[in-house]
Amino acid sequence: MAGSRGEVDREQPAIFSSYPIIWAMTFRQLLDGAEVLAQSGDPGVSSIEYDSRRVKPGCLFVAMRGETSNGNRFIDQAIKAGAVAVVTDAASERPRPGIGWAVVQHGRRALARVSANFYQRPADRIALTGITGTNGKSTTAFLLEAILNAAGRTSALIGTIEYHVAGKVLSAPHTTPEALDLNRIFHEAVAQGATEAVMEVSSHALAQERVFAIPFDVALFTNLTRDHLDYHNTMEDYFAAKRRLFEGCGTDAPRVVITNIDDEAGARLADFSRRHSSVVLNYGWEQGDLRPEKVEITTRGTRFDLLTPEAKIPVFSALIGRVNVYNILAAAAAAYARRCSAEQIAAGVEELKSVPGRFERVDCGQPFTVVVDYAHTDDALRNLTALARELVLTAGSRGRVLTVFGCGGDRDRKKRPLMGEAAGRGSDFVVLTSDNPRSEDPVAIINDALVGLQKTRVKYTVEADRRKAIAQAIAEARPGDIVLLAGKGHEKVQVTRAGAIPFDDLEVAREGLRAAGFACGSVSAGAAR
Repeated sequence: MAGSRGEVDREQPAIFSSYPIIWAMTFRQLLDGAEVLAQSGDPGVSSIEYDSRRVKPGCLFVAMRGETSNGNRFIDQAIKAGAVAVVTDAASERPRPGIGWAVVQHGRRALARVSANFYQRPADRIALTGITGTNGKSTTAFLLEAILNAAGRTSALIGTIEYHVAGKVLSAPHTTPEALDLNRIFHEAVAQGATEAVMEVSSHALAQERVFAIPFDVALFTNLTRDHLDYHNTMEDYFAAKRRLFEGCGTDAPRVVITNIDDEAGARLADFSRRHSSVVLNYGWEQGDLRPEKVEITTRGTRFDLLTPEAKIPVFSALIGRVNVYNILAAAAAAYARRCSAEQIAAGVEELKSVPGRFERVDCGQPFTVVVDYAHTDDALRNLTALARELVLTAGSRGRVLTVFGCGGDRDRKKRPLMGEAAGRGSDFVVLTSDNPRSEDPVAIINDALVGLQKTRVKYTVEADRRKAIAQAIAEARPGDIVLLAGKGHEKVQVTRAGAIPFDDLEVAREGLRAAGFACGSVSAGAAR
């Protein structure tokens, strides 16, 4: 979707259009708590929308300025579709005859308030854990959900990969939805008996106040590495956006804050949060309130003793690698804050077998390993290739690390050579390709990354066609090698100038393996989990 059309550039999950609402509120009731500068009229309202194309008779239309568009341009279109009231953040707009009208200073804050009012403040009736950071959010969220399930609690999950609501798995248009969509999700979750929600909170959502007026019981920070500087400009701005979760977004600060003490930004947040929150828990490799002992990482999984302030918990996880030890520590800390027992933490960690697009293996009986992973920053590529190298060495083979990667278009250009260097230093062979070039020329993007890749003197090739690049890496692989398909992970499209084209690294890898003579079935929903 575009416009205010609200900055939403993909379709909303089906839950948003299918869930029936049978009550109505007055315009004045909906505005309770909103920062209203001027208001007139008090019609009954039966729905709320910020996308004019979804407006139906009886609707309140929230017209707000976005990053690239202005919803105020669509006010008359919304009224024509049946809107009976309008909330606008443009003082220059004049009230329309017979239409309830409110002028506000902050469009997204107003959307948050009226949405919460309309859905009867569902976020106040659910214990919400927010997870932010550059890397590890999705895996940590899946782990925490698994622990809560092991504790017998009904929960919802909102994140980059997908949404889980009332037993349904829904597509995720955004890591963090707009406030209206959040309140819709929370309302249905509460109606289905949910007492907990786990939510990835992106820096964009925090900067744009999409989570304004959403109270977090627990706030968790994973790490901060270079990403999204096309939006935030500097690392300090990026950090400041993340910090908003720990300040309270139009609410009190979270009851419990959890930070990665091994990360410099995490240590800063711990100091900051001690002045704002009731409890601060740290986790780290050698220090912290939660830390691991006797870590064993093999190709079959990860085993260690998890030390908490109250117990030593033996844990085993099918997830492998040092980064996943950190993810387990983070999720366990959040579960501990939500009063889960040692037994429940261990059971939940062991229950989660995989996370879609996170070190997800493609097994067609080939004598080498093929892995799909979401790594799309230089730090993530370093971690991914280091894990692959560790697994090759553990296996005692002379296997190589072969990496396929690209850089996103319309994003931070300065990140590209850093990604090229990270891939080159961690690999024995690299295929540099495309990864969501968007409006940019794929060759220009590749040339930016090539600067860093060439510094490493690694053997490499360039193939702009990602399908051909994956096939090339598979053809290059020898017994004992690990082929890493980095960047897209769970994504199912390649975004180009021509639009979103269906593209799934898992399925394309299977195609390449079938073409190489291995017995591969097609990807299924179950295989992706």
